[in-house]
Amino acid sequence: MTAVLPDHDRQLAEATGPVGPTERELARLSYEDRLRTLSEASVEQHFDAFLDIDWDNPDFAIDPTDERWILPEADVLGRHAWYKSLPTSEKIRIGLYRQANVTKVGLQFEQVLIAGIMNYALKLPNGSPEFRYSTHEATEECHHTQMFQEFVNRSGQDVGGGSALFRALAPLLPLAASLAPVGFFWGVLAGEEPIDHVQKSVLRAGDDMHPLLQRIMQIHVAEEARHIGFAHQFIEHSSPKLRRHERAVLSVAVPVVLRWLCDEILVPSKKAQRDMGIPKHVVKDLYWDREESRKMLRDLFGDVRMLAEETGMMNRVSRRVWKAMKIDGRSSRYRSEVASAAA
Repeated sequence: MTAVLPDHDRQLAEATGPVGPTERELARLSYEDRLRTLSEASVEQHFDAFLDIDWDNPDFAIDPTDERWILPEADVLGRHAWYKSLPTSEKIRIGLYRQANVTKVGLQFEQVLIAGIMNYALKLPNGSPEFRYSTHEATEECHHTQMFQEFVNRSGQDVGGGSALFRALAPLLPLAASLAPVGFFWGVLAGEEPIDHVQKSVLRAGDDMHPLLQRIMQIHVAEEARHIGFAHQFIEHSSPKLRRHERAVLSVAVPVVLRWLCDEILVPSKKAQRDMGIPKHVVKDLYWDREESRKMLRDLFGDVRMLAEETGMMNRVSRRVWKAMKIDGRSSRYRSEVASAAA
């Protein structure tokens, strides 16, 4: 059973209010009722990029010399010896750029997601239980893109976001939503799960972070919980309807897509590496040669491995692909299980 926002993670969205039903509450509902509950939660508690963030609050001003831009230990770059050895001013410069670039990548991914959802919704029949929630999600993602771009603009960083390959393929990726919707929503999880995992880790750490970035993360984590929940619900509901050959292809393709989009979200592009001045050997070490970073990579997909097991996407061949992609490991026992508990 897929959770929307487990009780132990509600604290991550403090100051945002209740955002959705708990795992226990959803367990008693039919698929249609779960989607209706998600839709009602979107109506009852949602956020506007320019109403729910006080952009002109002096406390939210972005000062490029503010030490709170130094990357926290929760960021793999922030805890690397190379980064820690840098002068404070350089750590601040790289930290602000890094946060702005990750935000830009997230914006680009959500633009693809919005376009895909609209392609998917275009073919839904009248009375479809998925239509209302999917359009709620598209609305919320539009607010996220506004929120993210405003942060990038105010940061003063000329970031490019994703790699050249991702940006070139971005106009084509939404087509998958109408051609292979189950595969598309696996791709949604490929982008949403890693950034959700990282943002939760940063918020849980409780470091002295910039309040504007903290507010953006709180809002994003709160609403992404519903979005991830919908993707899980949809895949669980739709997978039994797949033909045998469709299931076989997806079982092998899913881990490849997961790894590719994870790298797009978390690994700095070539431009970002140059702009931040990260040596190639450090990039290689961080993504993903070090045992510590490999563990993090595996931890990102505990929930998705659980979903793959539950929907019959794990078989002898696909397990080898998961291992080849270095994202194999123990599956979560429940969604949003903290990685240390799942170890």
